[in-house]
Amino acid sequence: MPRKTDSNNPADWLWIAESYLEALRLICERQVGYQLCRSKLAEVLEKMIKAELIRNGWSLEKTHDLEKLLDHLKAQASDLVGVAEPLCDALGELYFIDRYPGFDLEDPDWPTLRQQIESVSRLLFVIQSRLPSAGS
Repeated sequence: MPRKTDSNNPADWLWIAESYLEALRLICERQVGYQLCRSKLAEVLEKMIKAELIRNGWSLEKTHDLEKLLDHLKAQASDLVGVAEPLCDALGELYFIDRYPGFDLEDPDWPTLRQQIESVSRLLFVIQSRLPSAGS
């Protein structure tokens, strides 16, 4: 049976983010698709921030702009800003740069990417822990 998702349900955003992170870990282990990995990691962070914002009553806005989403977190006085801000700064432009031609691409830095994946994973755990459990 297909899974029905709801764009106003933070758990659905996190479910997608978690599945992407699992794939990113596997791809990163093989060190293939560096630009794809960075772009997808930025997208994962976007989904996670949206989940946290929605959890706090934010009306979904269709944007891929991590800085704009970070500004919404700041407006909510979120305690996650300190963790999210460096990730947004590092990944913010990559969603576009690594997806479309016309930009100068960096040489792969797999160790940094792996660290970023782990930082995003830790943030995901924190955000997931704030949601009511499925049985609640």
